[in-house]
Formats: sequence, C-alpha cells, structure tokens
Amino acid sequence: MERQVVITGLGAITPVGSDVPTTWAALVEGRSGAGPITHFDASNLNTRIAAEVKNFDPVAFFGRREARRMDRFTQFALVATQEALQDAGLRAEEWDAGRIGIIIGTGIGGVGTLLAQAKTLETRGPRRLSPFTIPMIMPNAAAAQVAIVHGITGPSFAVISACATGTNAIGEAASLIRRGDAEVMICGGSEAPLVPVAVASFSIMGALSTRNDEPQRASRPFDAERDGFLPGEGAAILILESREHAEARGVHIYAEVIGYGSTSDATHITAPDEEGRGAAEAMRLALHSAGLKPEEVDYINAHGTSTSLNDKTETRAIRAVFGKHADRLAVSSTKSMIGHLMGAAGAVEAIATVKALETGIVHPTINYEHPDPECDLDYVPNQARKINPRVALSNSFGFGGHNACLAFRKWEI
Repeated sequence: MERQVVITGLGAITPVGSDVPTTWAALVEGRSGAGPITHFDASNLNTRIAAEVKNFDPVAFFGRREARRMDRFTQFALVATQEALQDAGLRAEEWDAGRIGIIIGTGIGGVGTLLAQAKTLETRGPRRLSPFTIPMIMPNAAAAQVAIVHGITGPSFAVISACATGTNAIGEAASLIRRGDAEVMICGGSEAPLVPVAVASFSIMGALSTRNDEPQRASRPFDAERDGFLPGEGAAILILESREHAEARGVHIYAEVIGYGSTSDATHITAPDEEGRGAAEAMRLALHSAGLKPEEVDYINAHGTSTSLNDKTETRAIRAVFGKHADRLAVSSTKSMIGHLMGAAGAVEAIATVKALETGIVHPTINYEHPDPECDLDYVPNQARKINPRVALSNSFGFGGHNACLAFRKWEI
C-alpha cells in the first residue's frame, strides 16, 4: 500500500506578511503587497513597481557576519524553514537526521550577489571579491544552509524549473516519502529577484506590468486590462511527513498531498503552448495519481500571472480537463496580491491552497474588474468566499514550458 503524505508545518515570508498567519490574513482580506521599488533606483526602468518583502533585517536573524555570507534568497529560505519546523513541532534533539530530507528550489538563485560581485570585480579588481561568492550564488545554497544549520543528513538538493519550481519541489519531496527514502521532507522555494538586471530583463521582454502609478492595481489576473505580471520576492516552506510518522508524534495535520503531475510543453522557451496542452496534462496526471475524478475538485489555485497569454491559456487548460464541471470550480490567483515570486510562487500558493482546505475560505483574485471573454471561469473576484473545499489543485507553469500541478485533500480523520 502506498504511503500517505501529510503536511504538518508551514512557513513563509512574503510581500504581505512575515509569517504564515499574517500572510494568510492579508490574502483573505484581499490586501496587495505592491508598491514602488525601494531596493534600488528604478527611475530609468519601464517597470518601477514590485512586491517587496517589508522590514526584513537579516542581521537580526543571523548576525552581521553570517548575514554577509548568504544571499537574500537563502536568508528568506532559512527564516521560512524555522517557522515551518516550529509549526510542525520538530526539534533537532528528537529527530532522526538521516530520515529527514530537503528540497528547496529557486528560479534564479543568488542573482543579487552575482550582480554585486560583478560590479566589485569591474570597479575594484578580483582581490576584492568575496570568497563566499560562489556559495552565495549557487541555486542549492538554500537547501545546503538549511541542512547545515539544522544538522540534517538525509537527501538534500534544489529543484530549478523557473516558475514551476516550488510546486515541483513539493511534488518531488512527496515522492521521496512515498517510496520510503525519507520520513520527513522540508520543501518549497525561495526567490530574491528584485535587482536591476532581473527586473530590467523581464521588462524588456514585455512580461511586466507598467502600471507604475497604481502599483496595488497592477497585478490583475484574468482581467481584460491586465498588462503583465508584477515581480515579487519571498519564500515558503512546507513540512511533509509520512502519515505514520506524523501520527506517532501526535501533531496537527493540515492536509494530505494526494497527487502530483509534471509535464513539458516543448514548444517555446518563454511562451506557453497556446492551447494549454501541457498544463492540462499536468492537471490530468495529478488527478490520476490521486485517484480523483474531475468533478471531485472544488478549488484551483491558479498560476494566474496577469499576463495576456498565460491567463487565457490556463483557462483553456482547465476547461479541457474539467469540462462542464469547470463552471462549478472556484479559481483564484494569489499573485493578484503578492505578485509573482517565480521560484517561490508555487510554494506560497501551495500554502494558500492548504489554508483554504483548513479554514474553508478561498482567498479572492483582486483587481478583477473587466471580464475577458477568453477568461470565463469563476475567479472569486475581489472578495474571499467560504466554500469549504475538500479537494483542491495548485497550478504552476514556468518559462521553458515547465508545468506542475499538486492535488491536496482536506484532513478529516
């Protein structure tokens, strides 16, 4: 019999909250975390707005010396992991370190450190480079630092699949538990992309919103007047356990991970397949692995980027999978409030999905004001809704044609 995988701990640092409770409260309220970019002078960019993490002081968490040896994305991951471990009631003196694993992904890793060190090399010469440059920029740094800080000796690595990263990390972590390679997995994603080269590069592609005078209205998934996504930063970590391990500890269980699907469009390096075939197949695979019929799903946390192509493609994919049941689904986008956290997006959205199952409340898609004929589902516009979902999906689609979907079930035992 296949092992059941349950969720026992949640941790997050996002543009709307320094932890999971404050983040979830903001999402239910429909509060945006967007504003003018303050991390650097963005006055010469087409997009001058973003969803930044507020009031984050790494020195307060790590001390000055250690903070200087970690990129911001790794710092975020460590903070979110600490919250998740505490939430799960996991203590180092009680765990079997070799039976705990880590998968923490990122889309572009330590790009802030890379940019800063490149400038140092150019202006001050190679002798002034930090000896920690490579350990700070490598994408596996977050997973490695979590292992080092907590003395965890089980499998530890990073997943990198652009904006599908966080979802893939959770799905692969669940797979390790199911096949018996771990009892506990620390998994999720972290991203700190709000640096000039990253924002400017996304902007020159035409991917970002330029609604600079109205930052809190800029991210508007599925709305007819959407003009691009809003870049964001942050991290989210989930603690997964085998059911037997969690019940032996007597801890609170949030939900069960029951399905996972992953596919590739194999069509274009940035644009999704316009018919949504890869996205639809990822959802079908998640349903199949969960043993679910489409009509058993109550809610979908959409990828919902606020880009013209993604939103209508995702809508087509949902209709292709769910048929007439698509009209009975609640569908909402977390990105309407926190922007697009890229490699961390799927992990934050997984937490939002799990909280919806736990509380019975589905957060809204804010800024939905002008219906688009090509986006014709129930996007839970502007106000949260009590629907008491039992089964939910969380979608993530990334540059490179990466598609991933997770299926969760409310814990009722």
